[in-house]
Amino acid sequence: MASPVLDTRTTAPAATAPPAGRRTGLFALPEVRWAALSTLAFLAALPLDLAGAPAWAWGPLYAVCYAAGGWEPGLEGLRALREKSLDVDLLMVVAALGAAAIGQYLDGGLLIVIFAVSGALEALATRRTADSVRGLLDLAPETAVRLLPDGAEETVEAAALRVGDTVLVRPGERLPADGTVLDGASEVDQASITGEPLPVPRAAGDEVYAGTLNGAGALRVRVGADPADSVIARIVALVEEASATKAPTQLFVERIEQRYSVCVVVATLLLFAVPLALGADFTETLLRAMTFMIVASPCAVVLATMPPLLSAIATAGRHGVLVKSAVVMERLGEAGRVALDKTGTLTQGEPRVSRVRGDESVLALAAAAERPSEHPLGRAVVTAAQERGVSVPEASDFVSVPGRGVRAVVDGRAVEVRRADGEAHADTAVEVVVDGEVRAVLEFTDRLREGAPEAVAALTALTGTPPALLTGDNAGAAGRVAEAVGITDVRAELLPEHKAAAVREWESSGQRVLFVGDGVNDAPALAAAHSGIAMGRAGSDLALETADAVVVRDELAAVPAVIALSRRARRLVVQNLVIAGVCIAALVTWDLAGHLPLPLGVAGHEGSTILVALNGLRLLRDAAWHKAAAHRSA
Repeated sequence: MASPVLDTRTTAPAATAPPAGRRTGLFALPEVRWAALSTLAFLAALPLDLAGAPAWAWGPLYAVCYAAGGWEPGLEGLRALREKSLDVDLLMVVAALGAAAIGQYLDGGLLIVIFAVSGALEALATRRTADSVRGLLDLAPETAVRLLPDGAEETVEAAALRVGDTVLVRPGERLPADGTVLDGASEVDQASITGEPLPVPRAAGDEVYAGTLNGAGALRVRVGADPADSVIARIVALVEEASATKAPTQLFVERIEQRYSVCVVVATLLLFAVPLALGADFTETLLRAMTFMIVASPCAVVLATMPPLLSAIATAGRHGVLVKSAVVMERLGEAGRVALDKTGTLTQGEPRVSRVRGDESVLALAAAAERPSEHPLGRAVVTAAQERGVSVPEASDFVSVPGRGVRAVVDGRAVEVRRADGEAHADTAVEVVVDGEVRAVLEFTDRLREGAPEAVAALTALTGTPPALLTGDNAGAAGRVAEAVGITDVRAELLPEHKAAAVREWESSGQRVLFVGDGVNDAPALAAAHSGIAMGRAGSDLALETADAVVVRDELAAVPAVIALSRRARRLVVQNLVIAGVCIAALVTWDLAGHLPLPLGVAGHEGSTILVALNGLRLLRDAAWHKAAAHRSA
């Protein structure tokens, strides 16, 4: 079923689009409501039909099922016919009506329900992606304080800013545009753009980005790009562009659907019209044509594909991996290269004190000075003291200096905790100065996720290619993490567009890339990749919506496991397609070359459908996940 191309530049009516930043409700879409009605009517009619109840009891329910689930694909199919195109949607409706015409109401209802539900899920996924992009745009403030040449201030719409304007960004405000700091010092939280886990010092001459959050200092910033050309706006454009691109597999399936639909319709019409023109009995000819429509209908083919993939989705979901569709489950196993984000993906995204160099007793003083601070490093110092059972005294005269650190008086001593040379120590380091003397250096690191090296090794074994690391963090921090997990291909200090460009570079060379990330800055790469997985607990809304799958528990080992599960599901799909194809070919040949009794035709058709369904349901067992978790795709 076709879905509309995501386009947030067009303002949708209030009745169909929620306010920016809000998610569309499940039943807000008409496709979902019609599919739900069709499914409920089918489920209500099914037991009555199977129990042998009179037709007046279940007939109206089947009628509601057909009407609610079939009117939209039928209408779309008729519109396609008007444009001289025939798709499988119309064929499904015709097959369902053909089944009903000879009394096989259950078969037809099942076809209608399958297509109605799949269309509803696609519409919901499209709308949720649009919601997330609108939410991303909310990161940039609507207004800005522009400084006039005479020093006066005026509040203007952020969209009205132009290159060369000077804006004032007060503490706690988001930056309205990309630009360069002219004056002031502060720490800016750039996680939404670069993925860096900690706020970074920004002073005169440093670049800043729209949508990032200013810290405790005031900044005067010269606008360097129009709002439409900001990094945050380019992220939106990249997500829209990638979301509107059809995968080669999807295009191939559409071509097959068109040809199959034409062949079945033409064959059915010929099977009815030619014998009738030669004087054959009308009832017998109609019965044969309807039998052909039943046995040639792709119920078994549809179920050949869906049960293995849906079973794999259910099994993955029970073990903490949410895969958004059957198409995604199939694509995950095609990955030939994996690219990983660093912060929040390979690491936990929270700084921890890894080492105290010097006098460890001053940890209590440092924790006392940092206790009033809300900086991530300050919280890490306090946590380290608590974990070591250190008694933390009270501090007074607390002062926070943006970009430098904190000062306070503890037990009559002047204590300062300030930034040190991180490259000389660990990812980040601070000095503890007591009464003017450096007494210790606290080194911080972002701890690796549990099982990260094993997951990297498993991904290498599954794909045959070592994963790559794409991060906006500095080269030193990226290199240390890469060395710890066994990655040699490291690309650091990347903006979101650079991550997406790296993914597209691999894709253009024929590699199918799986990207794993968690932040807003990862969304373009997630959208550009052949498939994408987001880490769920700390993942941004846009990353979670853009990704094809979400690791809810942030267990990195689940990534190779779901790839292995996908590959097994794809093999079962192939097995089922062979079974379905052989059965359909045999029944069609029997109907054309001989006389296939309708009961045998229905039995053969339903038997092949049940067979492929049961074969696919094998992946519902927990043993399927455990085997995949051992990273055995066989």
